[in-house]
Amino acid sequence: MVKMTKLIKKPIFITITAFVFFLIFSAYSYASSISSDLSKSVFRLHVIANSDSDEDQSLKLQVRDKLLDYMNSITANVSSKDDAIKIAQDHQKDFQIIAEQTILDKGYSYPVTVEIGNYEFPTKHYGDITLPSGYYDALRVKIGDACGHNWWCVLYPNMCFRGSVYEVVEDEAKENLKEVLTPDEYKSIFDSGKYEIKLKILDIFR
Repeated sequence: MVKMTKLIKKPIFITITAFVFFLIFSAYSYASSISSDLSKSVFRLHVIANSDSDEDQSLKLQVRDKLLDYMNSITANVSSKDDAIKIAQDHQKDFQIIAEQTILDKGYSYPVTVEIGNYEFPTKHYGDITLPSGYYDALRVKIGDACGHNWWCVLYPNMCFRGSVYEVVEDEAKENLKEVLTPDEYKSIFDSGKYEIKLKILDIFR
């Protein structure tokens, strides 16, 4: 009788296990697809501080403000991600000069590296929006040893605000994002329900 019970339980266990793996695989496939589609739609700004000292973190934010002022002035009428990247590439040396001059004006002599490429990002929270981990095109600015906490935002569609601490994402910024994403992609980036769970599953797999 005991042997028969074990024989009955074994296929049930196999069925349940297979079902669980199916759910996980489905969630992973969905989250991976969303992450890939999002990465094709946005262009990010990433500023990395020299260190985590109060002074270096403050300097990072001052460099950020100068870069955003300049970026906003040259991308006011940008209508696509490709255009935003092209403008950033054309003005890459200007970003370098602005960052270096800001650092010198504040009494520091850190070198600056300005890169435009495709970089890996962990899951990042932006107010009530979450961008899943993955590879994103970005303008990356590294200050000095670039060992400190970083600051980031979305350059295209424009979600970068001077002095922003990401406590609240303005409605205008959300509308900018909504225009370049599908309904599913847009819904997936908000911290709620099954979408957030699926994004967490993606992080676990990675």
